[in-house]
Amino acid sequence: MDRREMLDYGLTFPFTYEDAPFKDKNWQLIRYSPNKKAFLWSYELDGHLCINVKCEPDKAYYWRQIYKSVIPGYHQNKDHWNTIILDGTVPEDAVKLMIADSYDLISDSPTRRIYEAVQKIPRGKVATYKTIAGLAGDPKMARAVGNALHKNPDPEKTPCYRVVNSKGELAEAFVFGGEDVQADMLKKDGIEVNDGKVDLKRFGWEG
Repeated sequence: MDRREMLDYGLTFPFTYEDAPFKDKNWQLIRYSPNKKAFLWSYELDGHLCINVKCEPDKAYYWRQIYKSVIPGYHQNKDHWNTIILDGTVPEDAVKLMIADSYDLISDSPTRRIYEAVQKIPRGKVATYKTIAGLAGDPKMARAVGNALHKNPDPEKTPCYRVVNSKGELAEAFVFGGEDVQADMLKKDGIEVNDGKVDLKRFGWEG
């Protein structure tokens, strides 16, 4: 991705705008308009296009271990920011994932609130899409919950298999990569699954 493509990707997120706040035109930023915080910094350094993105500290170190071209944030907090040197060694999908995470951290992101709500579902319990939507701030966005969980980047941290519909029914097989996958994961949690359904009176969790 060249700089224009990178900035245009940043602008695909809601309520974002491009900014060049410094006299040095080398620096171009994408900000989140409600709080004006930047989540994507772009600049050229030593002949390479670089971007800075915000990260949770554990993820910041994780990405640095995976890719040599992901380093502590240039001119920013080294625990919470990473610099990605766009030299072709970091896959485009990984770069986009880091940008999305950065956006979620600085914005009032419904997706982030959804993941945080799902992470609270205790072992041995399930929650409905509507319950998670309510915990995330809007009971009417149950469909958004399904969309967010379908794109869940970290299933181990965010146990989306513990979410069922309002009747206690499991998701379609393709969502979890095969028939009975979700049921098997729920059974390991000690939850009974009968004919593709969970008894919400016994196993339902309301937060």
